[in-house]
Formats: sequence, C-alpha cells, structure tokens
Amino acid sequence: WVFPIFPIPEGTTYDSDFRRTVYECLEKKGIKETPEVKERIEYELEVIKGKGFSPYFLIVGDLIREARERDILTTIRGSVAGSLVTFLVGITKINPLEYKLPFNRFLNPERPTAPDIDMDFADDRRDEMIQYAKDKYGEEKVAQIGTFGTMAARGSVRDTTRALGYPYELGDQIAKLIPMGSQGFPMTIKRALDESSDLKDLYKKDAQAKEIIDMAQKIEGCARHISVHAAGVVISPSDVTDYVPIQIDQKSGKYVTQYNMHAVEDAGLIKFDFLGIKNLAILADAVKRVKWRHGIEIDIEDIPIDDPKTFELLAKGETMGLFQLNGSGMTRFLKDLRPSTIHDINAMVALYRPGPMEMIPEYIKRKHNPKLVTYLDPRMKDILDMSYGVITYQDDVMMIAIELAGYSWLEADKLRKAMGKKIPELMEEQKKKLFKGLAEHGMDDTKIERLWSLIEPFAAYGFNKAHAASYGRVAYQTAYMKANYPIEYLAAIMTADSGDVDKIAEIVAEAKRMGIEILPPDINESFGTFTIVDPNADSSEEESARASETGDEAIRFGLYTIKNFGEGIADIIIEERKNNGKFKSITDLLERVQDRNLNKKSLEALIKAGALDAFESRSKLLTNLEGLLAYGKELAKKPKNQDSLFGGFSDDSAVSITLQDAPPLDLKEKLAWEKELLGLYISGHPLDPYKEKLMNREQTIDRLLKQGRKGVTVVAAGILDDVRVIRTKKNDEMAFFTLSDFTGSLDGVVFPNAFDEYKSFLEPDQCVALKGRISDRNGELSFVVDAIKML
Repeated sequence: WVFPIFPIPEGTTYDSDFRRTVYECLEKKGIKETPEVKERIEYELEVIKGKGFSPYFLIVGDLIREARERDILTTIRGSVAGSLVTFLVGITKINPLEYKLPFNRFLNPERPTAPDIDMDFADDRRDEMIQYAKDKYGEEKVAQIGTFGTMAARGSVRDTTRALGYPYELGDQIAKLIPMGSQGFPMTIKRALDESSDLKDLYKKDAQAKEIIDMAQKIEGCARHISVHAAGVVISPSDVTDYVPIQIDQKSGKYVTQYNMHAVEDAGLIKFDFLGIKNLAILADAVKRVKWRHGIEIDIEDIPIDDPKTFELLAKGETMGLFQLNGSGMTRFLKDLRPSTIHDINAMVALYRPGPMEMIPEYIKRKHNPKLVTYLDPRMKDILDMSYGVITYQDDVMMIAIELAGYSWLEADKLRKAMGKKIPELMEEQKKKLFKGLAEHGMDDTKIERLWSLIEPFAAYGFNKAHAASYGRVAYQTAYMKANYPIEYLAAIMTADSGDVDKIAEIVAEAKRMGIEILPPDINESFGTFTIVDPNADSSEEESARASETGDEAIRFGLYTIKNFGEGIADIIIEERKNNGKFKSITDLLERVQDRNLNKKSLEALIKAGALDAFESRSKLLTNLEGLLAYGKELAKKPKNQDSLFGGFSDDSAVSITLQDAPPLDLKEKLAWEKELLGLYISGHPLDPYKEKLMNREQTIDRLLKQGRKGVTVVAAGILDDVRVIRTKKNDEMAFFTLSDFTGSLDGVVFPNAFDEYKSFLEPDQCVALKGRISDRNGELSFVVDAIKML
C-alpha cells in the first residue's frame, strides 16, 4: 500500500510512533493497564505492524483530532469500533472491552484486504475536512474518487429506444413493465422477463419491443456516466497523477479519479472515507443553542449513558426526529421493549431489519422475563449474554462458527460473505461445512438444525456489532438531546431540514404535540434559520428576546424558509437590524433597506408569510402593495435634502404614508398563503372548525393505526396533504394520497373503480371523510377507499 507522507519525529518509525501514541493515551483515557488490556493492545499493534498499516492509523487519528479541535462532530461506522488501540488514540468512541467487540472482525492476520475506517463528519462541515487534507498534504495529492453510473434495466430500455429512433412512449411502456429491484438487489432485464408476464407477452408479440429489449440487454450494466463517490478520497505521497488519471467534475469543479474505488486500490492507493451525517450537524447545532440560551457546555461525547429521561422518552415512543430509532414499526417495538441500557438501543438498531426482525419479540420477552433466557449450547453464553441469549449481530454468527465449529476468522468471514450474497449454491456449501464443524466439535444433529434455523434469518441483513454500537451511540445522543433540551433539538432539526416541506411539517406537528408553539416568520425576530423565541433571553444574533403570544418559549420560522424570498435580501435585512435596531414600521423598513432585491415578489412573500404582521394586517399591506413599492422607488431616487412625493417632511422627521383600509382577510386564504410560502399552516389549520368532532371520534388516524383493524370497514376523516394521480397498465386513472388529522397521518389508495366516481374530491388541502378498509402491505398500514364525501 502507498500512504501519504505523514510527519513523525526524527529517529522514529511509523510503528514506534503509533505504539508510543497508544500507550500515552492509555493513561489519558483512565484505563488501567491490566494483563488483559496489555495483551489486547500488543496483539492489535502486532497485527497492524505486520500488515504495514501504522501510517494509516496515524493519518486517520490526525484527521479525527483536527475535527475535534474545530468542534466538528464525528463518529466512526463499521467494524473498526472493535479495536482497542483506535479507541485509545481517539479514532473511535466506544471501549470494545465494555461492549465485547472483537478486533478480529475488523482486522486479523488472515484478512487480505486493507483496513476500512469510515469517518462520519457533520455533513455541513465535511468539505472542511477534505480541504484540511489538501492543505496538509498538498492540493495535487488529494482527489475524490470517481464512481461510474451504469445502465440499469429501465434506463437501458429508454436509452436504446431513443438511440434506435423509436417513439418515447414505446420505451416508456416497456420500461414501466420492468419491476423495481428490492432488498438491495437491482432488477435485470433477464429477471424481469421471467417475473413479468406482461413484459414477456410484449417481447413475444411486438417485433419493435423485442429489438429494443434485445439491444438493451447488450448495453445493460455498461458505464453510462461518471460522478463523485459519496465518501471516497485518495491521498497520495506525490501527485495523484503518478498513480491514477484524474478529471475535473463538471458540477463541483473538484478533482475526481477516472478509476473507481476498486481500481484505485489496485493502483496501490488507500481509500479514505469522508462521510457526512446530517444528524451530527443537528447535534452540534442543538449543543450550540443550549450554550447560547443557558450557558451550559454539553460535551456530547461525555453525556451520562444511563439518563432516565432519555429512556423514558424512548419507552413512550417519542421517537420523531431521532437517528435510527424513528418510524412507526421501530417506535412500536421500543414502546414494548422499554429500553433501559445502551445495549438495548444497539440491539434494536441491529435487529430492525428484514430477517433479524423476527427475533425482536423474543428479545423483548426475555428482557422482561429473565427466566426465559436460555442458551442452545453453554458455549454460547459468553457470546450472547448481553442480548439475553438472542442471536443479534453478524459477529454472533461468526463467533459461534469459531467457538463451536472450529472456524478460523478467515473461514468465518467467508461464511458471513456467503450469507450476505444469498447465492443458494454458496449457502449450501457453507451450510454443509458448518454442520460438519459443529458435529465434530460436539453438537448433536437436533441442536445443529435448531441453530441453523436461528442463523438463517441473518442471511443477507445481519448487522455488524461494532457498527450497531457506533450508531447506537449517536441514536442515544439524539434521544438525550430531545429528552433534555427539546426546543433546542427540534429547532436544530428544522434548520437542518429547511427546504424539505414534508419533514418540516412532521417536526412542526411533533413540536405542537410537545406543547411548543410554532410562530410564522417575523421581520424583527427571525434570523435566517429557525429561531428560538425566549421570553427570558437577551436579543442576540442567534436568538430573539420577544415572548410568544403565551409568554412561553416558541420556535419561529426564519427568513430563509420563505419561498420567493432570497437568502441575499434576508441577510441584508438581518444585518441592518443588527446594526441599527428593529424596524418600527413598514416605511422604516423601506427607508432603511433600499436594495433592488426588496421588490414586488419578495415584499409580497414577506406580507403573505406573516413576517410583517407586527406593522399592519396582511390584507391592508397587500392592498397598498403598489403604493409601498412606489414609495420605496421614490426613496431610492430622492437626494438626502429633498422631500418625497408622499408629503413634506424634513430629513429628521418621521416618514409616514397613509395606507388605504382593506377588508379583513379570510382565514382560509391566509392559511393557503402560509401553505404556499412556508409549506405548512402556521396561524391555524383548515381542520380547526372540525377539531372537537374529529378528536372525539373513536376512529382518529392514530387510533386506527394502533388498532390495525385490517379488512374491517371504517371511516377516517381529515385533510388530504398529498394526492398523486397515476395511470394503470390498462390506462385507467387511480390515486395515492396521504390523509392527516390532529393525531397522525395515513397513506391510502383510490383504485380506478372508486376514482371515476370521486375524483373531484381528490385535491390537496380538501377536508374529507373516507369510507374504506385498512390494508397491510409489506408491514405498512394503508387505507383502501370505497367512498368519499366533504366534511
């Protein structure tokens, strides 16, 4: 392997410098140097030295140290958390001795490939770390890895149709008959011809379709375009071009290798993975907000791991906005589980996947009744004692193969890979080998068959234990912040998701459920992103001092969140307010902010979004919009010593303009503007007139979801948030929709027979009652509509 040149003290080697660093950190971490600890350290150092990887660990350690010094939150994913030396030098955050994480799963003498340390950074600061690498090692020595998009089944059909000059509609018709891939396995045209009878019929009967499909199969899988790998970066000891060809990415202007990640490694360069995680950015923002508001310095890496509030939050199922722990299915299991330790969270992160999910009810039963904890073989106790005897991780399967069937780590890794690939011949071969090993090491046939039935669900989806521990830690951190500092955490999520209307709507609903008021943007209080309104705080750039209507804390929309209102003009307004105080009136705003971007479109957006409500009503400001714009233009032209056409006033007199009266605004129109410009309703809700009746119904959406009365005819009522009309293969129209009330939301479908009769009702923002039945498709509940009427 070729590594970038990392500076070390003169007279030392990479191996000796890494060893020194590890033992120096042992004391700093407060870990006692017991014979067990020393043996583990020496073994790991020996494996790393034997493979020549010491410089790699020094380089990664330096990157993580730099991130920490810059207050960039990081975590590490994957099996590296099983290494004690990486924990000691600060690369990983979890002590593998406490979590029983094996080092050999990450690196062992038999492993032929390079170590793989995936570094996660707060996504809004990831580029900063790549730039640090360029500054340290040289711009010409760093490049991001290229990745090649290939012709997928549907894409190759459409491209072939176009290239052969056939009508677009023909290619579209063929492509739509190709089923989507699932469970991580992409669909191929060959497989589609086997699975789709409609595609097979078209292929046999239509000569043009046959020509397109035959040609598409020839180009399927070929490289179509190059893009930038999501994480991979190479750092070379000399110019990157000494090892790999590069090109400039047209979108970003970054250097990108013309080799993919496998070819880059074939050329001898190590791949460094710089990944971005939004949840780390959210945590960092929430921590900053706590410091601004309360003066409390939270070290998110050193929070109590047994916080009662955090586990209470999870047991109540308040998981909206948490990392890895949200979603209706996971929430339901967490409420049943009532987690009480970090190990419960790690286990749920690992088990909530197809296959292993079957073991969750057993895990929950055993947690609440220790008498149910049993082990198929006494030798499995040490492997499974932290998970109540339930096989939970990939590592469990590997350790069972090693301890009970005499496998080496290399053989156990082959078993893991074979299970992951789900190739029947490979699986059968590994099954025979495992059965033979288990029998030779003393297990009877009945127990072997039982053990295989427990292992088999992990075939494609088993989760790495170290990875689960790393992600479980971040999941816990998000739960801790939400439980202890809910308003700061929710404001941070809303800021991170700004622009994603659906996600903002979810968090707004969660905030309201938690009793946190959400306020529309305000010209004198809003900053760029979502702002916490605190009645007890001093006004600052980060937070506003004015209390909400109730005198309680609230979250106010930022100026960046208003559609048709640019960030540039928002920054100018915020800067002017910061320098010269709050705006006293609409005329004061127009006098002080004379910028061409404060035009009709942006001023109208401010008014309709409610940002100028402190000055006048929205209807009055809109009625006088043209006059206000003319006033602003006149101000821009007027020399400092000249009067305005709107009245005689001297330079030091108050500026005023007489606004025409306007009729009060209809609430429905006001809400429609908020939905259009902010993405959701703030001042009220179209369902407010029906709130009492809706909340008193037995069949609220939340209750329907909890009851899960599959196949029973029920009536649901609420507002249609989203309606998508599609055409079937027979060219009939049908629709998918989302229905919401004050308790939750439910997806549903209107099939062609009902669609024709009720299509006039199927418009977004309509308040309707739906009669139909609950259906369970792939574990998700949905509503099949029979009839619709307006509320």
